[in-house]
Amino acid sequence: MQEQHDNLFVRAYCALIAQNAGLFISRGAAMHPTRVIESHELIFVQEGELDMWEDEQEFHLEAGDTLHLWPGRQHGSTKPMPLGLRFYWIHFEIETRSENSAENGDEFHPAPAINMPQLARLNQPERLGRLFRTFLDDQETGMLNSTSANLLTMLMLIEVAQASEERPMRAFEQNVLATWAHTYIRINYARPITTSKVAEALGFNADYLGRIYRKVYGCTLTEAIHRSRIHVACKYLLDNDLTAITIDQIAQKCGFSDPDYFRRIFRRYMKIAPGDYRREFSHIHVNTH
Repeated sequence: MQEQHDNLFVRAYCALIAQNAGLFISRGAAMHPTRVIESHELIFVQEGELDMWEDEQEFHLEAGDTLHLWPGRQHGSTKPMPLGLRFYWIHFEIETRSENSAENGDEFHPAPAINMPQLARLNQPERLGRLFRTFLDDQETGMLNSTSANLLTMLMLIEVAQASEERPMRAFEQNVLATWAHTYIRINYARPITTSKVAEALGFNADYLGRIYRKVYGCTLTEAIHRSRIHVACKYLLDNDLTAITIDQIAQKCGFSDPDYFRRIFRRYMKIAPGDYRREFSHIHVNTH
């Protein structure tokens, strides 16, 4: 007996009509063209800084920021786009639909409106980045149909809209996020990490993560990276089995590419030069485990 299957048929309606999208990577010194287009455009900066204008307004965007440009308004860049700037962009139209436009007698249920700010800073930019990458991957492979393109675009706008509406983190959620950052730093101190890389690894905006971390731990992310590295450096300096390792080598093992910078940071936190610290305290037994 042939097995039967019942398919679920859903009529999807989306008020957006997606056009095309892309990822722009600046080679330096180029200007965004001054133009007027007939579609909406959403720009999402992944890396670097972008300075734009629309009509009489100017906008400065950094990594994790989005900008919505309106159709029929002239826009362009106020400064040359720097080397290393990377931003996603997508063009779309808004379809208007009234209650009388439902076909075949279907009941029309208007969806709640999305209130998207023109300029927004995302607390979790990686979420929007994933949507853009999905759109571009499917666009490149020919797997992107109109329905999925429209719905992906709608999800992008919802992600931006939620940035301005996002509820404040409760105390325990802030503690969890700060602990994630603290643990990431302790594990990766020897790598060339920065506050931006810590935030990117956790999927949050760097400024937002920095504020939460400082509220919980009482110091900046940069200070936390320095303290973690100096803490390990002290262990190396006091280990009698590592007396043959130079100060410069210890700096490298603790994530400092510049030995002179390591010496300045060490003196700032320990109030003594690393060489003097080793000579004065290395005879004391220290448990380095």
